[in-house]
Amino acid sequence: MKTRELGYPEIGAIVRFHRKKAGLTQNALAELAGVGKTVVFDIEKNKESVQLDSLRKILRALNIKVVFESPLMDELRKAGDEKG
Repeated sequence: MKTRELGYPEIGAIVRFHRKKAGLTQNALAELAGVGKTVVFDIEKNKESVQLDSLRKILRALNIKVVFESPLMDELRKAGDEKG
């Protein structure tokens, strides 16, 4: 799988593509995700004011997985394993 940095336009396009493939209207997706009806519109219009929790709910409803990558992620995971 190829990874790349995403900005607001790419996130909006991803949400729109998945929503349409799922046959959902913006309102239906908002209801399914448990967010306000304007949240989907704002994401698809690349607005930067969308709360992270709302974006996470939309992505979860569309079965979109977000993965964080960095050179330090292995170190962070090891540190977490040692604590837990």
